[in-house]
Amino acid sequence: MYYASIGIISIIVLVIVNFEALRKVKGPENSELRTKYRCFLISLISYFTADAFWGIFNEQQWVVITYIDTILDFSTMVLSVVFWVKCVVIFIESKGKLTKIFLASGWFIFIFEMIILTVNLFVPIVFTFSADKVYQALPARYIALFMQMILFFASAVYAFYASSRSEGITKHHYMTVGFSGIIMAVFIAFQMMFPFMPFYALGCLFATCAIHSFIYREKDIEHGREMENANRRALIDGLTGVKNKLAYLESLRDLELQAKEHSYEGYGVVVFDLNGLKEVNDTLGHDAGDEYLRNGCKMICEIFAHSPVYRIGGDEFVVILKGSDFENREVLKEQFDKMIDENHGNGTIVISSGMAVFDPDIDESYTEVFIRADKKMYERKMALKVMDKSQSV
Repeated sequence: MYYASIGIISIIVLVIVNFEALRKVKGPENSELRTKYRCFLISLISYFTADAFWGIFNEQQWVVITYIDTILDFSTMVLSVVFWVKCVVIFIESKGKLTKIFLASGWFIFIFEMIILTVNLFVPIVFTFSADKVYQALPARYIALFMQMILFFASAVYAFYASSRSEGITKHHYMTVGFSGIIMAVFIAFQMMFPFMPFYALGCLFATCAIHSFIYREKDIEHGREMENANRRALIDGLTGVKNKLAYLESLRDLELQAKEHSYEGYGVVVFDLNGLKEVNDTLGHDAGDEYLRNGCKMICEIFAHSPVYRIGGDEFVVILKGSDFENREVLKEQFDKMIDENHGNGTIVISSGMAVFDPDIDESYTEVFIRADKKMYERKMALKVMDKSQSV
């Protein structure tokens, strides 16, 4: 049972070490690396399973079922080679003719294995069983294993070559691929010499653990960071640097969900509109208009420093007041209005604003709060226009 026990232990260790990598995910997390590496792991689990059963069946001398399992054993073994090559290409980030050669070599070995296993059904060339039910390895088996050994060795040489031309963490990754290829080549050589020892399974286990520990985990974390940064950038307004309308809509969904679950905390809404943006664009150009928007946004952020600021339109901004800003909302709004009155007097940036607070007794949704704030903003805009007229008279 020692042969079967190696396969069983390999499955357990592989699943424990690579549990997260084996988990199927959808969406941006499902990178090409994760997909290919997951296929490689599944092919290895299939091989370990077939190899473990082979040890049990062969020990019991169940020739027919051992024969079938041997075919499965060789098939899953060579399939793992194909996925290994695909993973190596991604790990090394290789492109060009050499990549195509590696991939073609993997598929060639797979097709060759399928052909000789088919032939073996009629003429024993890979393996057979003697009259006393003893497994016997035949020449074609050694040829197939030798080709696999050469492919792993070639991938190791290429990885070491790539590492010599790299620096930092990339060099570290390439060297890990190289050592893993050497491990596989050496254990395949042992498997060729000792058919009744599960050296190939041990080689796969050692190489996979090295790949996961020193490459896959780091690359997966790096991919996660890239996706997180991409998602963050997708929620940022490119001109002003505050949150955009998409982020605003996501925040509204959260507020509505909290209201339905009665888990919300008090919040307020301040609606802003930059006065005179069209005039700045028409007279000074759009570059000046963009600067006008950035400076106006900066004024909003400086007063409401502890609340998210959203640009929801060309010259429209919204602040959702929470925490300390919500508690000090009246003071902050007064400071903002005072600043705008001063700007209005000296002819600089003028921003109309209106504030409203969510009241669970009268408000069924965020929309009602926004409408009240927007109405007050419009009233403030009209008041500023009246001041303009009185000053001109």
